[in-house]
Amino acid sequence: MSVFIKPVFEGTVVFEGKELFKGQGAAKQWAQQVGNELGVPVEARKIGTGWALVGNLDGVETVWGIYGQRLKRISPSSSEG
Repeated sequence: MSVFIKPVFEGTVVFEGKELFKGQGAAKQWAQQVGNELGVPVEARKIGTGWALVGNLDGVETVWGIYGQRLKRISPSSSEG
């Protein structure tokens, strides 16, 4: 089963209209699963008050958040930190 169709039952926060992982630990676990499926390194990265998954696909930085309890590609936030 693809990691992209598995439900995400983790705590979330909304930052700049994007739903992100609330905790670093959960984000790291999902990053590992995404990386394994895609065959690329994926990391958990702090964006504002939450955590997103970030990896490089075909030379383009790709960021995933959550939408409707599923992973969803989002555009990177300009306010990282």
